[in-house]
Order: sequence, then C-alpha cells, then structure tokens
Amino acid sequence: MTSLLEVKNIEVAYGKIVAVKDVSLTVNEGEIVTLIGSNGAGKSTTLRTISGLLKPKSGEITFKGDRIDGTPGHEIVGLGICHAPEGRRIFQRMSVRENLELGAFLRNDKAGVDSDMDRVLDLFPRLKERIEQRAGTMSGGEQQMLAVSRALMGSPKLLLLDEPSMGLAPVLVEMIFDTISKIRQQGTTILLIEQNAMAALEVADRAYVLESGKVKLSGKAADLRKNDEITKAYLGH
Repeated sequence: MTSLLEVKNIEVAYGKIVAVKDVSLTVNEGEIVTLIGSNGAGKSTTLRTISGLLKPKSGEITFKGDRIDGTPGHEIVGLGICHAPEGRRIFQRMSVRENLELGAFLRNDKAGVDSDMDRVLDLFPRLKERIEQRAGTMSGGEQQMLAVSRALMGSPKLLLLDEPSMGLAPVLVEMIFDTISKIRQQGTTILLIEQNAMAALEVADRAYVLESGKVKLSGKAADLRKNDEITKAYLGH
C-alpha cells in the first residue's frame, strides 16, 4: 500500500506539559486508521499537530512524501488535509449552506465545489432539508453532520475526524459510522479519533492505542478487537 501520511517520533507540549511523547504512525491511501485511548491520552493533540494547529517540539510529519510539520494550518488544508474538530466548531450564526461554502474557501474549481456540495447533501439528506437554516439552531447530531460535511467540502485526500459520535444518540452514532465507511468507499482516506472504541475498531482497517501520550499498541483493527487488554480497558468487557 502507498503511504499517505507518516508521523515519526513527534513530541508535542503545552508549555512544560508534554502531551505527546515519541508518537509514530502511518496512514496508507484508502485506509481508515483509528486512534483510541482514554481522555488525555494525546489523541486530539496528535490530530491538531498533523493539521498544523500545533507545532511539534521534535519529530517529523510527512504527507505524500513531503515534510509538513510546522506548516501553517491553512496551507495544510490546501495540501489536502481537512480536519473536523472535536466539539464541531461550526459557525452558528451562519446557514448550513454558508458553513459548507466556507469549507471550500481555498478552492477555485466551481464545478468541483458544486459537485462536492451535491455529494455531502446526498451523504446527509437532513442537511439538504435545512440548507438555509442557521446552523446554531440545529440538533447536536445535525451539527456533527455539518462539521464532517464542511471538512469534506475542502476535497481532502486525508480527512481527520475527532470524536464524530460524541454526545449523539445510538441511532445517530450508527448512522455516522455508516457514513464514514461510505466516505472511504468514495476515495477519501480517514484518520479517526473516537471514544467509542468498539465502533471505531469495527469500521477501521488499523488502529493505534495511545496511553499517556505514547503508542502502547498498534495493529489490525480486527486483531485489536480480540485483544483481552483492549477489551477490558476500552470496550467494557
């Protein structure tokens, strides 16, 4: 498989607090890779560093063979990495349509933008029904759909998803994960952070388990689902 993203031995700190310690991971083209672990394990920090919101103290990040660590976030988007952050971070006073259009703000291919608008509205028909509605008046599930769709409007080669099922009812969680699989089938590679470890391992090809800022385990998702340590710690068995 062709490597799309490589993270090599990164260390990331908030002041004197080291949140990520010597983390390495690889995401190949066409994969869904998931990072699982408890709160404070360094998962979101890792994603924020890949997307250019944080700069690593040491280590390297390469995307399609080129170094990107330290590259500003807006340039990272232009390279083809789009991030749907934890907490959704939608523009609440803007309409659904305006939020989606902002996701494509770096693009100048109008036909492609129009095509992707149709694509995300097909993926999430509820957004189509609410296209002119103010985003802040929608339910939490609808706002999560919008956050994922806004990231897709950047036409990413790599989609970073941070806790897409957080706070959602079980029926919506199932729908979100079904849609994540569809997004991969349509050609987008995905790096996923998810507290719902079982759901993440069911949809992913490979997984990394983070603990206290370090990679504790990694391997095929199907194998990790059968790992006694993982099932006890993260799957509640």
